Formats: sequence, structure tokens, C-alpha cells
Amino acid sequence: MIEAKSLVMNYGSTRALDGVSFRVGEGEIVGLLGPNGAGKTTLMRILTTFIYPAQGTALVGGHDVTRRPLEARKILGYLPETPPLYADMRVDEFIDFVGRARGLSGALLKKRKDWAAQACGISPVWKHGVHELSLGYRQRVGLAQALIHDPRVVILDEPTSGLDPLQIVGIRGLIRELAKTKTILFSTHVLQEASAISQRLFIINRGKLVAQGTPEELRAAGDRREELLHVTLDVPRQEAEAALAGLKSVKRAVYVGEAFGGQRFQLAAPSYGEAVKALNELARAKNWPLKELSPELPSLENVFLGFFSGSDGRKDGA
Repeated sequence: MIEAKSLVMNYGSTRALDGVSFRVGEGEIVGLLGPNGAGKTTLMRILTTFIYPAQGTALVGGHDVTRRPLEARKILGYLPETPPLYADMRVDEFIDFVGRARGLSGALLKKRKDWAAQACGISPVWKHGVHELSLGYRQRVGLAQALIHDPRVVILDEPTSGLDPLQIVGIRGLIRELAKTKTILFSTHVLQEASAISQRLFIINRGKLVAQGTPEELRAAGDRREELLHVTLDVPRQEAEAALAGLKSVKRAVYVGEAFGGQRFQLAAPSYGEAVKALNELARAKNWPLKELSPELPSLENVFLGFFSGSDGRKDGA
């Protein structure tokens, strides 16, 4: 339903997108992750025909966004980072205006307005002026305008920005429900938000797509310069700490607490296999009961940060 083909976009001497290519299948929920300034908004503006790329193109529902933009727009619903609202209108007037602009009328327009009011949670402010709305309600009205015409493809730029925790849960549920019949691509810089509802994640940095996959695939493909594992020994803490610190195959040992009837540590090692071998030899040599020895998968947060590490180990400032 969405296909980006070698997209390039420049703003003066700054390259905002640098050869970005990907595909999103029908019914998928895909989260677009990256720090501020990574190129997420530029990518979404190209996909929604708001701007044209310097090079490359994209297809939305089979329609080329540079050659057939009107056809692409008909099946698109778009919530930009700043909701496109008219402050001098009432909420009901604005949604009616957008629906008519999208070609709706009569009973169908009324049905879609009723649905949008309920699904997006804007019934309490339906007759209020847009200028009176809180940031959270403005975001929800923006979402309603993106969905009023029942689009096949929905593109959302920071859809939960400004919402309180209960509203965020509601929008997550709505996105999951929409994905039963629609394709959804949304951007965020909040990892927890993306991993909570996405089937796949795209990670973009400095205009390049640096990784894509399910959360599990990204964990497996993350920075593995060091392996993490847990070990629990049934010996006094100080004695265990001293012994673990002397192992050449272990870079560091961090005390976690009591567990499984012993003292638990998180270890970082260049090689999981070498660390396991050294720990087994240590336990046998000292006749220490080894209560636990298990690998720890890197957290998605650590994997995410690993994609933005420079060669010198420093994080990007974007």
C-alpha cells in the first residue's frame, strides 16, 4: 500500500532524506522512529504529496505521488505534526467542511461525522469553537479530519502528542481497530509508543533508513559489541563481586540483588560463550552453587540508541 523508492530531499545544503526505500503492506501498522531532525516529517510530507522529492518517488495504493497526486490524496488520511484546524470555526462546522471537501454529502456525511465524533472522542466539544480547545482536543479533532472520508491509508505524524495517558490509550485502541481495514504509518520519537502498537518499526537517522523489522528482529540485529547475561551465586556478595571482577572474559559486573536463593549479578562480556565458560570454571573451582546463568536480550531502548552511536561511541545530537 505504501512504497518509497530511493527518496531524496534537500533543503539548501542540508540533505533531509538520502535514498530512503521501503514497503508497507496492506493492513500493517508501521512505526517510524527517529530523533528530532532525522527526516520523519519530510518523508511523511512526500508520501502525502505535500511536497515533491528532489529524486525518487513513492507509490500510495499504487498511485505515484509525483505523477498522480490527486489519486493518491483520495485514499489518504493525513494528520500532520501541527493539526490543520481553522480556529474561527466550531468543531462540528470544521469536520463538516472537511467531509464536504472530501466529496461526502447527505446521509453518508452524517454517518461519517457521527463516527468521527465518537471514535475520536470529540463529542464533548462538538459545538465548541476550535480556538477554545485544549491541545489534546485539537489533536483529536485533527485525527477526526484525517479519518472523516474513511481512507485506505492513514499517515499520522506524532498522533498522541499532547494527549494525557487515558487519551493515549484510547488513540492506541483506535489505531489498532483502524488497522483491521487500513494501512497505517505513524511517526514518533517515543520508543514505548511505537513498540506498543507497531507490527514493524522503521528507524531513520540523518535522512537514512538505518534499520527496519519487528521489535524482536531489531533486538536481534542491534549492537552486539557486548553480550549481557545474568548469574546468581549462592555465596556472600563481596566474595562474588571480587571473583567476578577478576574474570578477564567479563567487562563489568553489576549487583542486581537477591534472587533464587543467592546473589544476582548482571554481567557484560565481549562473548557470551567465553563468559559462560569462565563462570562455570569459577563455580567448579570454588565449589560455589550456581543458581542461575542465562542470557539477557538487549532492551529495545538500548538497540534504538545503538543505531545512533557514532564510530567514537558518542550519540548524535539530533
